[in-house]
Amino acid sequence: MAVRQRRCGGGALAVCALAVAGAMAVGTGCAGAGPGADGGGGGGTGRRAVAGAGGTDDPAAVVRRAADVLAGAGCAETRTSMETAAGGTRVTIRGEGAYDFRRQLGRIKVVLPKDAAGAGGHRPITELLAPGALYMKNRGAGVPDDKWVRIDTTGLEDGNLVTGGVTDPMAAAELLRGADGVTYRGRTELAGVAVRHYRGVADIGRAARAASPSARGALAAAAKGFSVDAVPFDVYLDDEGLVRKVRHRFSFATEGPAVTVVSTMLLYGFGIPVSVRLPADADIYTGRIQQGRSGPETP
Repeated sequence: MAVRQRRCGGGALAVCALAVAGAMAVGTGCAGAGPGADGGGGGGTGRRAVAGAGGTDDPAAVVRRAADVLAGAGCAETRTSMETAAGGTRVTIRGEGAYDFRRQLGRIKVVLPKDAAGAGGHRPITELLAPGALYMKNRGAGVPDDKWVRIDTTGLEDGNLVTGGVTDPMAAAELLRGADGVTYRGRTELAGVAVRHYRGVADIGRAARAASPSARGALAAAAKGFSVDAVPFDVYLDDEGLVRKVRHRFSFATEGPAVTVVSTMLLYGFGIPVSVRLPADADIYTGRIQQGRSGPETP
């Protein structure tokens, strides 16, 4: 699969294009949004049991409704990894945080490996995820420590599927609305939870057309930016249809070696309280991002 993006390369691929705009303050909490910490209890709003082994439901239909099931479940903790491979070099960026699937707001701490930021390493980047926006702290040379940088994800060629070094958890689930050619691969276990493994290919354009209104803009941008919409995936759903793990494989054509990005998201701790407050206008950096080792210059 090739895309028309050309601005990123090597270890800098995943946290590369920064934009600056305004912001607003929003709070969210998930109290009472789901069952106990392991998310294994039944009866959560919007959930339903997945068909039995082998399934009587169409596997594609089961996968396509995963985003709706997550929205009904409310909040969850997440761990992410994004592995970039280019010219024999592999770089992995990891993240950990929590996400509110009802309000589509989240907070994730992203850790860059030393070889992605230079010999001196890089402080963890705090990312706030919101519909149509990505906020980053400790990102960009010359940005004061107490300021945030805001990116309009609907203006990114990839819709923030890889730009932030972590795929927005809701975007990862919404992308499954474009699932096709889905096959059921059998049962397995993840962290003590019984899951069903499905494999298929997601079409970004189809996912954008079927996405929830708040996620549609970013996916529509990705559908325009990618020259080929097909994104292979593996997803693991528990018996209630909740995503426990999803892995997407993106491939990019660049002027140098082809670049492959594997984005993996784990979800657990369903029902935990999650609080996210987006930065006020005064906390948004509106100056010029200086060019540095950790990323390119932004006008």
